[in-house]
This record gives sequence, C-alpha cells and structure tokens, in this order.
Amino acid sequence: MDFVADLHLHSKYSRAVSQNMILPEMARWANIKGIDILSACDFTHPLWLREIKSQLEETSEGLYSLKTIKKPLFLLSTEISSIFKQGDKLRRIHNLVFSPNIETVEKINKEFLRRGFNLSSDGRPIIGLSSMGLLEVLLSIDPKILLIPCHVWTPHFGMYGSASGFDSIEESFDKYSEYIYGIETGLSSDPEMNWVIPELKNRSILSFSDAHSGPKMGREATVFQMKNGISNSKFPISNKNENITYKDITDSIKRKKDSKLQIQYTIEFYPEEGKYHFSGHRNCKVVRGPDETRKDGNTCPVCKKRLTEGVLYRVQQLSDEKLIGNIETKISPNGIKWYTDTTKIHPPFMKLVPLLEIVAEALSSTSVSQKVRSAYFNLCEELGSEIQVLLKTPILKIKKLAGPKIAEGIDKVRRGDIVIDPGFDGEYGKVKIWNHEAKTEISEIKEKSQLGLQF
Repeated sequence: MDFVADLHLHSKYSRAVSQNMILPEMARWANIKGIDILSACDFTHPLWLREIKSQLEETSEGLYSLKTIKKPLFLLSTEISSIFKQGDKLRRIHNLVFSPNIETVEKINKEFLRRGFNLSSDGRPIIGLSSMGLLEVLLSIDPKILLIPCHVWTPHFGMYGSASGFDSIEESFDKYSEYIYGIETGLSSDPEMNWVIPELKNRSILSFSDAHSGPKMGREATVFQMKNGISNSKFPISNKNENITYKDITDSIKRKKDSKLQIQYTIEFYPEEGKYHFSGHRNCKVVRGPDETRKDGNTCPVCKKRLTEGVLYRVQQLSDEKLIGNIETKISPNGIKWYTDTTKIHPPFMKLVPLLEIVAEALSSTSVSQKVRSAYFNLCEELGSEIQVLLKTPILKIKKLAGPKIAEGIDKVRRGDIVIDPGFDGEYGKVKIWNHEAKTEISEIKEKSQLGLQF
C-alpha cells in the first residue's frame, strides 16, 4: 500500500493565497490530483482553526477527514516565519510544524499568544523566536511535534538561504539539531542537489508543494509505502486494521527501524522551473548560472547591487565533492525517467511538469483558458487523477482520449525530453516541451556533470 502526501499548503488566511483555499476545495483538488493526505495548514490562525474544528473529524490517531468526505486525510501542520538576529545577521527563516492533534495545536497557539505573537494577521505568522528557540518551545509543549525546515535553499527564507540563512543545521539549531529529522527541498532544488550535503546523509529529504491555490497542489509530493511492500494507488481508510496514523508518518520521516511506513519516492518539480534556481536580478533582466557567477561575481552590472544568489550556486558552496555523482538514471517500462541514489541511502525520485502546463503548451494556450482546463479535467476524470495520468496511464490510452499532441507532451515530460529557461530572483523558469533545439546554459551544465557542481 502506498499513498501520496502533500503536507505543506496554505489556507485563504495566508497572504497571496487564493480565497478558494478552503477545506472542501482542498479535498476536491486532492481527489483531482490523486493526493491521499494533505496538510490542514495554517493552524495558528484563529479563524482557520475554527474551520478545522468544525469541519474535520479524527479518522485515525492524529489524522482527520472532512465529516462529509472521507478522502483525502488531513494532517495538522503550519508554516511559521521566524525573524531574528543571530551572529550579527538578520535571519528570516521559515519552518514547517506538524502537530499530533488539535489539543496540541491549541496549546501551541496559547503559548504563542502568551508571548505576544500576532496570530490573526496571517496564516503564516511572524514570530521573534529563532528556529532553535521555536523548536525548544514546541518540544516543551509536546515531544510528538515535528519541525521540518522548509524550502531550505530559498535565498531569503530558507535555512540554507544565501541572504539570511545558515551554513548548517547545527549552526541554526545548536543543541536541538538532533531533533531535525528531515528537510523540505523547495521548488528550486531536487533531492540530488541535497544528497551532496553531508549532514543530510542520515536525514529525510521531503518534497511538498507549498501551494497557494488548488491547481498548484501536488506539484511536489512525498510518496509513503507500507513496509510490507503491498502497493495500492488508493489509501484504504475504510480498513481499520490498515489505518495510518500521525505517528506512522513522523516515524517514517525519523527513519525509525520499527516504523510501519517508509518513504518510497518523491515527485519533484523540475528545479530549473523554480523561482530561485539561478542567480540574477529580475528588474534588471540579469540572470547568471553558477559558472558565470563565479567568473563575474555577484554584483549586478545594471544597478550595481548584489544579485539574488541562485540555489544551484548556493548548493555548490555547501556541498562535499566526495558526495557528487552518486546518481544513476533509468527509464522505466512506462517511460518514466527515475533518478536513483547509487549509495542506496536515499529513496529515488522523478521530475514532472504539472499536467495543466503540458496541456497548455500542447494546445498553444494558457493554463487558465477554458479549452485547456476542459481538456485537463476530462483527462483527470476519465483516467483517475493527474498523478495517474502523469505516471501510470499508457500513452496510447492518453492519445486516444486527448489526442496525439497532449500524449506526446506527457511522454516527453516523463522521459525528461524538455528544456527549461531557469528561474531567478522570484521569476519562475519557462518550460519548453517542443521546439527546444537551442541549448540553454542549464543543458550545457548538465552535459558536464549531473549537477553542474564543478570545483
């Protein structure tokens, strides 16, 4: 039995989030996408917590579902923004927090309010505690709470971020480092880029969407599997003997030997498509890959200010040369390009382009156009879900339903036969599935090595 989890989302009470991000709509999109378990996010916001308490019921220990719809399941989590000064540097770090139940959520919120934190202004609250201070408080409330540094490479808000982050987990969490069992890759990095960081060798590398709207859900996800190896595309919550609990999920992230679950693989956004993969200045129209950054420096030639350093460049700064190259790729029988850790320490992963983007390019339109959305929903409804279409449905079956162009696009994405103009300084990369004869710098880098991690 396996199931897909997206445990980092935002509700309508977070800034820059769709007003449609409410629990029933999240559940609807989860079923369209093929996601079995979601984040019941933003639990620190009082109005959102009221909705959680009124609309959800506990299905198994620490996991909830809507009272009217039993799938998907929800895990209580929230993203917290810590702004503080440490080491003569202003830090702005985001962390993902998992709670084992609503009672613990209420204790967290009560303690935050006691400390004067404003929980009503944003679903992602800003607090004055350091990451270490936050973890210390959380563990004193309930040792079952799990903290995951999220989108760790984002320049301004990631733990490893070039602008306000740290060079290591130990530098960030000090004596509480042992309680950091995993990190979230973020959209601008993939597991391979994290495999080269020594301190992540024995930690879980997780991927979630950080979605601000329904269509963005599941663009990254982590797939868990029962250790007995039985595989099933649907999560059988009706079978009480096989119900998964909060503890099962957190134990698997902690990589406990007696855990019922293990991480089977992760579904990844192409990191080049992320908003901070390369260095640059969006307003100055300056973009630089790692080689150019090393050669020309981090000063913008237009405005003379410091460039926003890209994730790929930052990974190179913190990586261990001995860990580079421990990867092999293969194409599975259904045409999926898999990336595997040759040391067998970390689970494999795949890279996908969201189905809406594939359909939009195939139809020479935008992802919000009616014809694209109609084709998208028809595919998901007829074939089971977006993840089913992208990963499992035979191409010939897709061709018969949606036509040769869409089928070809899905096949090309599965095999990695695409080119992406890398994202930088807050601007998403641009995917080119067709007509990409001209090489970009990223394709040239990847001809030299899997990561472009030259020393």
